[in-house]
Amino acid sequence: MSATYPAGEGEMPGRIMSGEMAEQPAMLRRILDDGAPAIRAVAAEIAARKPRFVLLTARGTSDNAALYAKYLIEITLGLPCGLASMSTTTAYGAKPDLKDVLVITVSQSGGSPDLVASTRAAREAGAVTLAVTNNPDSPLAAVSEYHIDILAGPEKALPATKTYTASLLSLYLFVEGLRGGDGKAAAILPELAEAVLARKDEVKALASRYRFAERMVITSRGYGYPTAKEAALKLMETSYIPALSYSGADLLHGPLAMVDNISPVIAVVTDGRGGEALQPVLDRLRGRGADLFVVGPKAQVAAASAGFVLPTAGVAEEVQPILEILPLQMLAYEVTIARGQDPDAPRALAKVTETR
Repeated sequence: MSATYPAGEGEMPGRIMSGEMAEQPAMLRRILDDGAPAIRAVAAEIAARKPRFVLLTARGTSDNAALYAKYLIEITLGLPCGLASMSTTTAYGAKPDLKDVLVITVSQSGGSPDLVASTRAAREAGAVTLAVTNNPDSPLAAVSEYHIDILAGPEKALPATKTYTASLLSLYLFVEGLRGGDGKAAAILPELAEAVLARKDEVKALASRYRFAERMVITSRGYGYPTAKEAALKLMETSYIPALSYSGADLLHGPLAMVDNISPVIAVVTDGRGGEALQPVLDRLRGRGADLFVVGPKAQVAAASAGFVLPTAGVAEEVQPILEILPLQMLAYEVTIARGQDPDAPRALAKVTETR
């Protein structure tokens, strides 16, 4: 069975993005079949060095993948883990003591100068450095001690889709390798991803609901929070709709005041402890009459204004984000098309962003 989300024909707007979304089930299989042994080998070498804590470095979509890894590392390994501020070294010249610290840099291209410079500085400061990229020949891979190739294949659309899910799966398998796990919870993902991507008409109907939205709020908790941030980024860079992402806990600390019955709220409800923690937020949103769109289990979708039911039965909570983002990628695509824009060509963006 293959995904039925269309790759597009001729010069149809969005044909590149839609084609790359459709590649994701096959790509997930490739990582599980061909990439997993190399990932396990890297993880075993790094685990033997017993890092005392972990720092994650990334930008944009890769930063959301890094946030997912932060949840994995803290929850499953019990290691302190933080998101690094690159400007402390690249702009301010700080020289932290990183002896026995694992520094993981996540980058699709591996080409951004600040990522390369901060990783080089981390290695010089004694860190164990790992690059997670879609380009083993990149400058970032060259300056890092270890490298994981996410095997996504060339990504030409400006909005990253397949490199995001490839990064999530690769990071999941790496963290599993660090703790000596087998990663079998991911085996079901390619088949389920095909099923999700086949529901194009369902997402297209939902997109018409949000065609004229002036802003959106996206919220989640736990493993779903990186999904909320990535979905907001996809909506902003393709459709130009201001999309604000919040942890459900943060949403209650002030931003809830801006929620009304006009601006849509998308809630990513992971089936597990994260979804349970989000429940009071969902109750408050319903109490305010919010136009609530839920991505998650059937029972949660049934209680919302609209939604997309995810196949979560038997799927471990920590790998659900790899499925959660798929309908939201499709939603960003369909909303953009409905607004008469081309998701393949967002204004003012370049594929490799060279921050310093």
